[in-house]
Amino acid sequence: MRVILLERVEKLGFIGDIVNVKDGYARNFLLPKKKALRSTEANLEYFNTKKAEIEANNLKLKSNAEKVASKMRNASILLIRNASDSGFLYGSVRPGDIVEQLAEQGYTALKSQVQIAAPIKAVGNYTVKITLHPEVSVELPLRVMTAQEQIALTEEETTVAES
Repeated sequence: MRVILLERVEKLGFIGDIVNVKDGYARNFLLPKKKALRSTEANLEYFNTKKAEIEANNLKLKSNAEKVASKMRNASILLIRNASDSGFLYGSVRPGDIVEQLAEQGYTALKSQVQIAAPIKAVGNYTVKITLHPEVSVELPLRVMTAQEQIALTEEETTVAES
């Protein structure tokens, strides 16, 4: 199916590009989320009349996302989880967990904006990507630790502070 993109879609194209995509991808994702229009003469005329407005709106959203991204770059995420002695978590880290931690720090993000490269199922340090706009994203450090590790770390910091 040929569609006209109304916004930048990663690995597909930019605003105004006419691209061929699989029917299911267009019907189930691009069209319902208002990311594209079917490529017909009427829609092409509509897009050409609204192109300046669409690009201006996109520029405004992008600048807002860049402001949020510049503030969010200082954030780091710490999650305390139960884990086995070998360091494997009882469950995994979900995008909702990351959104909650960001909210506690005063940042707003949606679960759909959080991209985790691979399932996080062990204690350790990771990087997560927050996509605030199709053209603006932030990579944040994520540390997953157990409650015992947090207590030990707090005791070390207290000991160093007293010295």
